[in-house]
Amino acid sequence: MPITDTDIRAAVTTHLDHHPGDAAALTEPLTLLGQGTDFASRRTFPMHVTVGALLVRRNTHILLIDHRAYGIKLQPGGHLEPTDTSLTDAALRELIEETGVDRHKITLASTIPAYVEYGAVPARPSKDEPPHFHLDIGYTFTTIDGEIGRLQDVEVTGASWHTLADAEQQLGRRITRAIGAPARSG
Repeated sequence: MPITDTDIRAAVTTHLDHHPGDAAALTEPLTLLGQGTDFASRRTFPMHVTVGALLVRRNTHILLIDHRAYGIKLQPGGHLEPTDTSLTDAALRELIEETGVDRHKITLASTIPAYVEYGAVPARPSKDEPPHFHLDIGYTFTTIDGEIGRLQDVEVTGASWHTLADAEQQLGRRITRAIGAPARSG
């Protein structure tokens, strides 16, 4: 069954149960989620949902990609697909697609989102997209020896492991939350 607005709202609410300080920043997307629009579709405007995957190796390193379109380092992630059945599966799919890490060497650390962020995205005329917002929901995964495989070179120009301190400088509190992810829920 495809991801619904109810699934998305539940993930945001669960995140807020653990990070109530994020409530003010998520008021607008929660209001939009109550309107019954298909926010899982990348063609829904003014907002749609994306997912991210924070892959932690041995509690010392995090895998970051060099994002082609944005020209910066980010965690792997992207838009939901109609075939995705859960937000965690969508995040795992994006992680594997973009970095080529072996699925069998990855474990979901928690079903509780490590972060939920709401941010503006500029218009992309080449994709027929007006200015809009992404509600990005990120999950933490772990690996002992996940090696980087074949990259999705359409979207990614590189991938590398970064120390937690370096990754935190680049991505902020997402990294702290990835390491301190609550125990698996559900």
